[in-house]
Amino acid sequence: MERRTFIKMGGYAALAAGLGVPSLAAAAGKNIVYLTPGLDLPFWRYLSKGIEDTVKAKGYGFQVLDSHNSAQTQLQNAQDSIGRKIAGLVLSPTDSSTAPSVLALAQRAKVPVVIGDIGTNSGDYASFIVSDNYKGAYGVGEGLAAALKKKGWLGDSVGIIAISQARKNGQARTKGFLDGLKAGGFTGKQAGMQQMQSYTAQETFTFTQDMLTANPGMRGLFVQTDQPSIGALRAIKAARRQGQVLLAAFDGIPEFIDLIKSGQIVVDGMQQPYLMGVTSGKALLEVLDGKTPEKDIQVPVLAVTSENIEQQLPTIRKTVFASEV
Repeated sequence: MERRTFIKMGGYAALAAGLGVPSLAAAAGKNIVYLTPGLDLPFWRYLSKGIEDTVKAKGYGFQVLDSHNSAQTQLQNAQDSIGRKIAGLVLSPTDSSTAPSVLALAQRAKVPVVIGDIGTNSGDYASFIVSDNYKGAYGVGEGLAAALKKKGWLGDSVGIIAISQARKNGQARTKGFLDGLKAGGFTGKQAGMQQMQSYTAQETFTFTQDMLTANPGMRGLFVQTDQPSIGALRAIKAARRQGQVLLAAFDGIPEFIDLIKSGQIVVDGMQQPYLMGVTSGKALLEVLDGKTPEKDIQVPVLAVTSENIEQQLPTIRKTVFASEV
């Protein structure tokens, strides 16, 4: 049985601001590449920054390549990177079914790979760093149920705007949320589920509008990632349903702080992407040092509400936002 390590927030040093520009100035074999699904989402930028800070501190060059949520682009980026004889690769795949082809390429070239989030259906890798998505989403479900209970809405309907359910983390988020809702006393029905494709606020705005129209009695909505949650809020306001539809979110961006404080987001499951990036970088450095990192490393998700956000902010600034706020 694989061992599982739970990471706690450590006292990392002050972080440099901003996402690094690709650096390939180091000698051949001293470069590390990060393949990310899409840098348009803040989550992946924060995770990238954590990797960059960690590997550059040990003298490695760093480059991040955006897959633009395309499996074909991801594979091409992997081929190009591995062809340059890089030292190692951190992979956040477009979804769990597209990761094996990248892992197979890396294995043939003897390039070590650490997977940073999402996961893979198969293939060889050195370490998998992931949030406890089930537990984090379970907490979001419980938090939304508690807010619904205060309003007397536990018997009404709740919708979900999900990340791809082809991703293992997406499956865990959906199951965890529904289980948490039930544990919190929710007895209503599900007002449908939409899966994101472009992961934009506009896409979620449209999904939310459609859900509100089809489910006039909908009282809750769970959006499974950060920036798209802003689109859901815009749609709720456009429909003049503020205070009538409670929004629960996942991940975090600086704009969420005031939205949580004001109750516009009633609960948010904040992953700690910068910490995940640091942990991914450290695991890859262990491999390059001839050591064996833990195979499965889980990073906790912070359940943030208006009641605890002030207490959580010092941690959020370091491990979620990479000190952007």
